[in-house]
Amino acid sequence: MKKHGFIYELKKNKALFLMAAPSVLLTFFLAYLPMSGLVLAFKNYRYDRGIFGSDWNGFSNFAYLFQSGTGWLITKNTILYNLLNLVTSQLLAVIVAIVISEMMGKLYKRIVQSVIFLPYFISWVIVGIFVLNLFSYETGLMNNIIRSMGGEPINLYTAEKSWVWVIIICCFNSWKWVGYNSIIYIAAITSIDAECYEAADIDGANIFQKIWYITFPAIKPTIITMLLLQVGRILRGDFEMFYQIIGANGQLFNATDVIDTYVFRALLTNPNMGMTAAASFYQSALCFIIIMVVNHIVKKIEADYALF
Repeated sequence: MKKHGFIYELKKNKALFLMAAPSVLLTFFLAYLPMSGLVLAFKNYRYDRGIFGSDWNGFSNFAYLFQSGTGWLITKNTILYNLLNLVTSQLLAVIVAIVISEMMGKLYKRIVQSVIFLPYFISWVIVGIFVLNLFSYETGLMNNIIRSMGGEPINLYTAEKSWVWVIIICCFNSWKWVGYNSIIYIAAITSIDAECYEAADIDGANIFQKIWYITFPAIKPTIITMLLLQVGRILRGDFEMFYQIIGANGQLFNATDVIDTYVFRALLTNPNMGMTAAASFYQSALCFIIIMVVNHIVKKIEADYALF
């Protein structure tokens, strides 16, 4: 009779279970146990009563978030900016990975890869200072050039809609993450059988044909997997980027405020933690729904490319 069951597996692989125990316990206490605090989103929180002693108020916190119009605004901003970052960062990462893979000199290839990877280590605080020195009304490089040409300086920090284009054109998020994301695609390209390229050379294929008919199809599963992982974070804006670049400039909130920055400010200014918890709960729940829907669609089209 075949032995099975958890007890049998525990005895058979007790060394492996022992090695995994610290990670499992750490994940449980830091990720799963705090989830009990989600009930705060449905309560009228009082500090003297605590989370579980406070009175229930149903969906009042969620209703306030959306009746004020803030919920729809920050949701729209978060989705639009993240879709932009998703497309540009992954597209640039694939292009960079292909370009680096096609380079001949090993030393030159390593230098280029290191330079492209460097922005990942630069703090958003430094990026925020750089952006301020670039667009500042009084001392910014852009306005100094405009003044030198006899034009009137532009105060971007009071022009709400201009920052949508500033963030889109400058691609701050993509610039910082392109080197990091390209490593995954470089690894996928490296794993392609060299005989495929040799056969293409014999058939007279040029470099663009080899990229289109060999490289792209080979790394397609990796691209789809990366996109699925990023879609799961479509409602999680890059808090550090927006906070360090925009700061507490209320004149720009309508165009640049995302869920993460709203929650952070609400924690500092709003004594009702239930409303802040409602925004965080809404963000997490919607992320879960989106990843499940997108994964289901991918599974229907090509089951091998789905996450689960």
